[in-house]
Amino acid sequence: MTMTNWKMWMWGGIPVLLLITIVTVISQVGTGVKEQQAAPIEVINFQKITLVDEGFKVSVLNSGPNEVTISQVIVDDAFWNADFSASATLERFEKATISIPYPWVEGDPHEIKLITSNGLIFSGEVDAAMKTPEPSVNRVMQYALIGFYVGIVPVSLGLLWYPLLRRFTVKGMQAVLAFTVGLLLFLVIDTFEEGLELGREAPAVFQGPGLVWFGAILSFLFLLAMDQAGASKKREKKNVAFKIAGGIGLHNLGEGLAIGAAFAAGEAALGTFLIIGFTLHNVTEGVGIAAPLLNTQPKWNVFVYLALIAGAPAIVGTWIGGFILNDTLAALFFGIGAGAILQVIYVIGKMIAQESRRIQLPAVSWLNFSGVLIGIIAMYATALLVNF
Repeated sequence: MTMTNWKMWMWGGIPVLLLITIVTVISQVGTGVKEQQAAPIEVINFQKITLVDEGFKVSVLNSGPNEVTISQVIVDDAFWNADFSASATLERFEKATISIPYPWVEGDPHEIKLITSNGLIFSGEVDAAMKTPEPSVNRVMQYALIGFYVGIVPVSLGLLWYPLLRRFTVKGMQAVLAFTVGLLLFLVIDTFEEGLELGREAPAVFQGPGLVWFGAILSFLFLLAMDQAGASKKREKKNVAFKIAGGIGLHNLGEGLAIGAAFAAGEAALGTFLIIGFTLHNVTEGVGIAAPLLNTQPKWNVFVYLALIAGAPAIVGTWIGGFILNDTLAALFFGIGAGAILQVIYVIGKMIAQESRRIQLPAVSWLNFSGVLIGIIAMYATALLVNF
C-alpha cells in the first residue's frame, strides 16, 4: 500500500472511529440531562388476532423504545387469564403470542385490551367473530383458484382483443396507447392510496407511509436506469408490454392481499363480491398490455407469459393476505408497484411523443386525450364494484 493510499484510508477512518466512540459514550454514560421523564413511552401493536376453538391467539409487537410488561388482559370489559408464548415482558421489537381461553360468540364483536405495568392500555378489535381458517392444502388451492379468477382470467380475456386492435389505423393505435396511459394513471393513484392506508396501519416505528414513497421512487429510478443501460430498439415495444404486465402484476398482488384478508377475517360475502368486482375491473388491463404490441407480430407464447406476469401475482397476494398479511411489507410492495407503473407511464408517453413526431401529429391530440379520459373512466366505473 502506497503512502497516498494509507493517508486516504486514515482520513477516511478517523471520523468513523470518532463517531463510534461518541455513540458508545452516549449509550453508556447518557446525555448528562437528569430531567425525569413525564410519562413512560410504551407502544404495543396488535399484529393479528386469530380465533380458534379454545379462544383468541393474539400476536403483538413491542415497537416502542423501552421494555414493556403486559400485566393484565381484558376481554369485553372483563379481566381474563392469559398465557404468553415466551414472557409477558417484551424487549424492543420483540414479538409475543398471547393465548386467551375465551368463549367467543360467532358473529359478535369482541374487544381485547392489554394493560402494561405502567397502566397504559392498548386495544384490538374483532368486528365479527368467526373461526380463522387454518392453513391446509385444500385452503391453499382454494386461494390459488381465487387468484386465478381475479388475475389470470380477466387479463387473458383482455389480451384476446389484440387481433381486433391491430385493425385500427395509426391514429387509432395512438389512441389505444393513450387509453393505456389512462388506465395506468388510475392504477398508480389507486396503488398509492392503498399503500398509504396500509402504511398508516403499520407500527409507526417502521414509517409505513415513508416506505411507500421510498419504494415508489427507488423502483422508478431502478427501472429507468435499466432502460438507459441500453435496450434494443428492435425489442423496445415488446419490453414495454412486459413492463406494463409487471407493473400491473404488482398492483394485482395488492388486490389479492385485499381478497385474502377478507376471507381470513371471515368476511366471505365481501370476499366473493371482491372477486366478481376485480374480475370485471381487470379485463381492461389486458388491453393496456397488448397496446405496445400492435405494430409487431409476437408469438402466442408471448401472450401466455404476459398473462402470467400480470395475473399470477394475484394468487401470491391471496396467499399472503389469507395467511401472513403484514401491513409494513404490504405498504412497501404497493410503493414498488406504484413506482413501476409510473415508469411505464413515462415510457409509453415517450412512445406516443416519438410516434406523433414521425407522423407529424400533435402528441396531445383530441383523440389521444379522449383515449386517456376513456381509460380513466373505464377503470373508475369498474372500481365502483370493489370499493365500498
